[in-house]
Formats: sequence, structure tokens, C-alpha cells
Amino acid sequence: MKALLSLLVALLGYGALTIWVSHLSRAIRLRHNNVFGLLLALPVLLLGVLALPFVLRFPIAFVLLAVLTLAISKVLVPSAPLIPTRETKPTILHLILISGSALFLIPFVWMVSTSLKTDAQLTVYPPVWVPHPALWSNYPDALKYLPPSSNFGLINLRNTLVIAVLSCIGTVISSSMVAYGFARLRWPGKDWVFGLLLATMMLPDAVTMMPRFLIFRELHWIDTLNPLWVPSFFASAFNVFLLRQFFLGIPKELEDAAKIDGCGYFATWWRIMIPMVKTPLAAITIMSFLASWRDFMGPLIYISSPEKMPLSYLLSLYNSSHGGEPGLLMAVTTLVILPVIILFFFTQRYFVEGVSLTGLGGR
Repeated sequence: MKALLSLLVALLGYGALTIWVSHLSRAIRLRHNNVFGLLLALPVLLLGVLALPFVLRFPIAFVLLAVLTLAISKVLVPSAPLIPTRETKPTILHLILISGSALFLIPFVWMVSTSLKTDAQLTVYPPVWVPHPALWSNYPDALKYLPPSSNFGLINLRNTLVIAVLSCIGTVISSSMVAYGFARLRWPGKDWVFGLLLATMMLPDAVTMMPRFLIFRELHWIDTLNPLWVPSFFASAFNVFLLRQFFLGIPKELEDAAKIDGCGYFATWWRIMIPMVKTPLAAITIMSFLASWRDFMGPLIYISSPEKMPLSYLLSLYNSSHGGEPGLLMAVTTLVILPVIILFFFTQRYFVEGVSLTGLGGR
């Protein structure tokens, strides 16, 4: 019965928000500033309803929000239809998408919340989402438990940045060069070789793990960072396919003009082609950076010295030694993934555009 009541309240809330947002959008589109101001102030005016008992506060607040929104729109703009059909469908779609994205944010919010809890708050049921008071000392305390050789994690951060930056450089250069060769150059057996390259994507990583280890052992690269970034200079099949599809959509007249100006293949690739594929290159760079940052299997196989460990390996060791202290463990985890979140926040436009646009030009 309680679950059914919660479902009805949620549906009522979605309905009220749909009505409010759609009328708010229509007021912005038609520049009805008086309607927009009143609708924007409605949630603030309804804060007094939150003083009611928990069972009544949300249903009453949602009903009042919907009724007052319709009343304001009807009184101030009587000629407009009561239901703005143009704005209702996008509003429903966006509310569904926002709700879905909120589900994926729950683990991250829980991680940050746990990193700020005391030991007593960790065992409370129902769980506390907003700890009060917040225990910010978990972050410096967590860094104190790191190995002394890590210099509070700065040495491991440096190793991770070296691996990630060199991997990004190698991935961009090698993948774009190979993709340009498959997309623009004419040579015997090109299609067969490209098909063979794509077939390598079906090989599980475990199949090539032992041969790669034997190769790096013969090169005396064990317990160094080289095995973690050098393979990126040998193009990835997925990245090559991604860039090749985009190269195919570039007009050939640009290459012809470059040849007339005296550019060879390498000059054309560097001066003409690379600037034309900035968006997919940005997407590939971001994906390569994320893969290098979170890589755990590679350091586990090739690195044994603590001063050469990246952050992913250090986090695993911290989990094994301080797994019984969730507050400290979540504090370290938050610090490790925070740079990645900041990077994705500022580069998400390039990532989405690169993935969505790549391949359209080659149809």
C-alpha cells in the first residue's frame, strides 16, 4: 500500500511539473514577462506547505502548483490555450531524461555523502544522505594513511598523468595516421587489411595478455611505465574505424588543392585532414584519457614498485588495507575520480559531438 501511494505521489509530481514547466516555457517563448515572473515565484510561495505532515505536504504542494499555474496563465493570457501543446511534449521528454540521469548519479552522491560521514552515521537506518555535521577531516586523514613513498599521493598522480597524457598523444597520432591511410590512399589489398584490422576487435584482451607480457619482458620494460603507454602508438582498431568514417566525408577537392600547393601525404594529413576532424579527435582523446586513468589490470601485471604505481593500483591497495573504514575509503575514491569528472564536465560537448557525428559523412 505504501509503495502504491508513493507511486501515485510521484505521478502527481510529474504531472504538476509538466504543467508548470510547459507554461513557463510558453511564457518565455511569447515573452509574457508578468506570467513568467509569477510562475517562477510559485515554488517559493509553496514552501510553506512543507511544514505540513510528510503524508500531506507533497500531494498538496503538487496540486497547488498545477492549479495555480493554470489559473495564472488563464487569467493573464485568456486567449492562450490551457494546455500548451507545443511545449508539453518536450517537457515530458526532458523530465524523463532528467529522472533517468538522476538514477546514474545516485552512486556518486552516495560516495560523496559517505566520505563525509562519521562512523556512527554509517550504521544508521534509514541511511543519512546529507550528513550533519559533515566530517571534512576524512579527506586529510585518508591522505595520511597513504604509503610514505607516495608523498600524499602526488607521486602516483604524476605517474597516472604521464601514462594518460602519453597515451592520448599516441592514440591521436597513430589512429589518425592509419585512418587517413585507409580512407584516402590507394594500395593493393586495402579493404582486406581493413577487414582484418576490424576482426582484431573480436579478440578478447585475455588472449593477447601473455604474448604482450613476453614481449615487454624481452624488452626489459617490466616494472616501468612503458608497457602502459607505448601500445597506444600502435593504432586501435576502434579508433581507426571511427576516424576513417569521418575522413571519408571530407571533400577530395581539399586534397587536390593541397597537392597543387606542393603538399605530400604527410603534409596533407597534418595540415588539412587533422584540422578537419577536431571533434572526433577530441572524443577519442577523452576516451583514451579515461581508459588510461582507470586502468588497473595493466599496472597490476607490469608494475611492482610502489613509487611507480598509478592511482588505480594505489586505490586497490588502500581498499585492501582500509576497507573496514568506508568514510576514508570513499574520501580517497572521491579524490581519485574528481579530475576525471572535471575533465568530462568541460569536454562533454566534444565527446557527444564526436560520437554522434562520426560516420555520418561517409554514408
